[in-house]
Amino acid sequence: MIDFDTRMEKLRKVNGYLGSAILNYSGETLYIDEENTGADVAYASAIFNDSFRQINEASLDVGFSDISSFETKTEDGHVFLMKSAGAHTDESYSKIDIFCIFRDDGNIALAKMIMDKSSKIISDELAQI
Repeated sequence: MIDFDTRMEKLRKVNGYLGSAILNYSGETLYIDEENTGADVAYASAIFNDSFRQINEASLDVGFSDISSFETKTEDGHVFLMKSAGAHTDESYSKIDIFCIFRDDGNIALAKMIMDKSSKIISDELAQI
């Protein structure tokens, strides 16, 4: 079994972090941390995942490749979703998405680096199950 709390620990320590969720390819929630948000992170992440898929279709329609992330920046903060697929095409690779919410003064660049690394590690671990 994957210890999602351990895998997400670095992200939770980034300045400005409010909450996150890990979704499998079909949008089901595998992990959720919504303590500091006052929001329904499961619902928000499902909406973002649906939007992510629609925008990905549009990207493919205009001849571009699959999108790797989707970000919304507001006056109050950032909400983004990053997928793990990267260069992995092996069928044993389990695709996941990490959804995250940060305050506007958060360290978004560091969060994105950690999310990218964590998503690949978690995907590899899920493929082993």
